[in-house]
Amino acid sequence: MYNYLLFDLDGTLTDSGEGIIHSVLYALKKFDIEVKDQAQLYDFIGPPLVESFQKFYHFSQEQALQAVCYYREYFSEKGIFENKVISGIQALLDELKHSGKNLVVATSKPEEYTIKILEHFNLSSYFQFVAGATMDETRNSKTAVIAYALNHLNIASKNEVVMIGDRKHDIEGAKDNDIDSIGVLFGYGSRKELEQAGANYIAESVEELRTLLAN
Repeated sequence: MYNYLLFDLDGTLTDSGEGIIHSVLYALKKFDIEVKDQAQLYDFIGPPLVESFQKFYHFSQEQALQAVCYYREYFSEKGIFENKVISGIQALLDELKHSGKNLVVATSKPEEYTIKILEHFNLSSYFQFVAGATMDETRNSKTAVIAYALNHLNIASKNEVVMIGDRKHDIEGAKDNDIDSIGVLFGYGSRKELEQAGANYIAESVEELRTLLAN
């Protein structure tokens, strides 16, 4: 039985694709890069941004950090709320909270943005702690974010903890911290991605996730 449930944000609690893609487009345009097929930018949803700009556009570390600054110009004003709660998630959080589960957010999104999003969508009351990335990128990997959350919670046994997310970074971060993971298919990752990363369980829907967490 899992008593501590760590939830990713983007693609797990909220459908944030529109705001993230618009922010990436804004940043790339500053480098005179035009994107014809926006679908290719879905890979930016979930992983740390610096890593993604380097991987997908071969930016140097300096260019990637500048791209993140441009990204935040748009995101902080508009992109942050080009977002919506995934259907069924709020009801699930309500059930889990009232059943005595300890709910935590663990995301690679900067903590201050995460808190604003949770408050905007009336989700903040469900979570006892929000673990996010730092704006200066000193804590931006999912492994580091999960470690930060675990240290704060001072959990006696890691067997009580599970990480829930839609991308391989959630699964790999959980493995790095010796906790179980549940991959969800209602976000932006594929079954193949989550299986290859080593997810302990995979939930196709919010209802399947509810069933897994009830055990």
